[in-house]
Amino acid sequence: MTEPELLKERMEQLIHNLWWTWHPEAIDVWRNIDPKLWRESRHNPSVFLKKLGHERLAELAKDPSVRITIHRVFSELNRYLTCSNTWGCKNSGPLAARPVVYFCAEFGLHESIPLYSGGLGILSGDHLKSASDLGIPMIGVSLFYREGYFHQVISESGEQIEEYEQLNPEDLPLVRVTDKDGQPLNISLPIQGETVQIGAWTVNLGRVTLYFLDMESAVDKIGIQELGLRLYGGDESVRLSQEIILGIGGMRLLLALGIKPGVIHLNEGHCAFATLEYTRYIMEKHGLSFEDAKNQARSRTIFTTHTPVPAGHDCFTSHLIGHTLWQYQKAFGLNHEQFMDLGRIRPGDRGELFCMSVLGLKIASKSNAVSFIHGKVSRHMWQELWPSRSPQEVPIGHITNGINVLGWLSPIMKKLFHQYFPPGWEQRIGEESIWSHIHSIPDEELWNVILLLKTQLLEFLPRIPHRAHPQDINFDPHALTIGFARRFTDYKRPTLLLDDFERITKLISDPKRPVQFVFSGKAHPKDELGRQLIKKVNQFAANPKVYGKVVFIEDYNINVGRHLVQGVDLWLNTPRQGREACGTSGMKVSLNGGLNLSILDGWWPEGYTGSNGFAIGSSRNEDVSVRDPKDREAAFQALEEEVIPLYYDQNEEGVPIHWVRRVKQAMSTLGWRFSSDRMVMDYVTHCYLPAAGILTCQMNSPFI
Repeated sequence: MTEPELLKERMEQLIHNLWWTWHPEAIDVWRNIDPKLWRESRHNPSVFLKKLGHERLAELAKDPSVRITIHRVFSELNRYLTCSNTWGCKNSGPLAARPVVYFCAEFGLHESIPLYSGGLGILSGDHLKSASDLGIPMIGVSLFYREGYFHQVISESGEQIEEYEQLNPEDLPLVRVTDKDGQPLNISLPIQGETVQIGAWTVNLGRVTLYFLDMESAVDKIGIQELGLRLYGGDESVRLSQEIILGIGGMRLLLALGIKPGVIHLNEGHCAFATLEYTRYIMEKHGLSFEDAKNQARSRTIFTTHTPVPAGHDCFTSHLIGHTLWQYQKAFGLNHEQFMDLGRIRPGDRGELFCMSVLGLKIASKSNAVSFIHGKVSRHMWQELWPSRSPQEVPIGHITNGINVLGWLSPIMKKLFHQYFPPGWEQRIGEESIWSHIHSIPDEELWNVILLLKTQLLEFLPRIPHRAHPQDINFDPHALTIGFARRFTDYKRPTLLLDDFERITKLISDPKRPVQFVFSGKAHPKDELGRQLIKKVNQFAANPKVYGKVVFIEDYNINVGRHLVQGVDLWLNTPRQGREACGTSGMKVSLNGGLNLSILDGWWPEGYTGSNGFAIGSSRNEDVSVRDPKDREAAFQALEEEVIPLYYDQNEEGVPIHWVRRVKQAMSTLGWRFSSDRMVMDYVTHCYLPAAGILTCQMNSPFI
């Protein structure tokens, strides 16, 4: 094999294991070869390699530095894959024979694989990455959407316009799932009285395997053109059909591949049919009754709810369930009303819809929310499912979300950690003692890295293609830079501060202590109020009094988010109290030298100590007309009396010593506690091993 052939082979092997998505040194393999081509390829290494061409590859093979880099990264991947000294090898051995299968409607792995919409997908992607790092036997299951989620363009009037792009699986690092004869594997399942065929694609994510079910062949069969196209698109019929394919089709795919789950983890209600399909399999395999088989399947099932807002849970009419799933009901030996009761809070109530989250809660042996507060909210929300119990006794615990530290930590900050952290710290991210070494970094050295990261963000902003709504950006790298980026919807209140125009304008235009804002985020196409909030932010940014000091970055995705969380000084979070399940973007900011200013909701009450960020004292009044003005006043007070004075209290060298000390407190107290490594270890200890039949003696369980 010639050197160019060997290089191409190794680059292709690197491409087809998504380990590179959370290892910047692997991404540098492509970026350093041709930065311009890397950007033009939208950070997609499959497209990059195709565009690079044979002649250019042959030239690169003559460059010793390129050869050394590729061979080194390839060797690192192989060492990673063959390592047997992982946390999982020591603590989750019983799962090796029968792995955890993790179902989710979306996985946010990298910006070049746009099969995600937001927080749920990013969380599920980080979950699998940490499972891989820890060596937990796990398999992911999701759907392949031919148009994924939409691209966002901002019009001249500041409105969101949705654009959809056809995805070609051949341009992604995916491989068609085949049978033992090498032919595309298809599984059959009933939808709307028809038997449809579903194929699948697969990709490796480090040590974890992920499957994406391909709905294309089902489209013509049942005549729903939108079925295989978009994430969270279409009407109720499309959504139900997609969730049948995800749950029932996903479980059938695994069983067809000979994979028997030790644990079934349902990440949100979209995939709750998976456990019902496993119930049907047990009935057929062992001749058990529906109830006995359901109890066996239930013992292996974990359900995680992420939604504290009742309207966020998928519910379907009796007619639609009957029309779509009548064959399935027959296989269970259930009549229609008996099947409907599986998704009802009140069995026998024919006026109640079939709720996928209710099914998930009923079909799981353990259920959890994703933060302490969300656990309390969820127990009150679903208390009616256990009418004989008080809300405190409702069996919904919590495991607080976390983030994949290595994936969200900037390479520059990682380099700094290498200088002051002990060797092998990357494998001990979830240990509190590792993060105490933050305090050994000189204040000025840490501040210089923070300024460099902010400069990189400001260099990134003009590269954003503000096609229909160009913006002049006049940001100062030394000015306090505040970021707000998340899904735009009413309860997150992205315009809370903007509603007091004079006060926010005064902050931004202060010549001695200026403030600048970066906004980004998408609204669901059907969320008209969210769309109006985006328009409001863009119209504010266009006002002459703040022009150039406020920017809205269109088409929020992982890449935009990465630049923001690594480059802002302060992360603003203003949800209405009790409406934020967890939120993880602020966790990413704290890794990279930024601070949080947040309502005490979601994860922040568990993280905030009083000296590692800032809190907005929130009103609990349910009347929005009272609550919002009070929260706005509290947010402005925090900015004017705490945040801005602390940031601009700088020594002769321009270092805000007390601000930097607070940054160190944030990094040392939050970095380990909110890592997805810690989160996955909690799931293994408190959920997976018990569900697999392995009892745990841990007494500090977060479950109530």
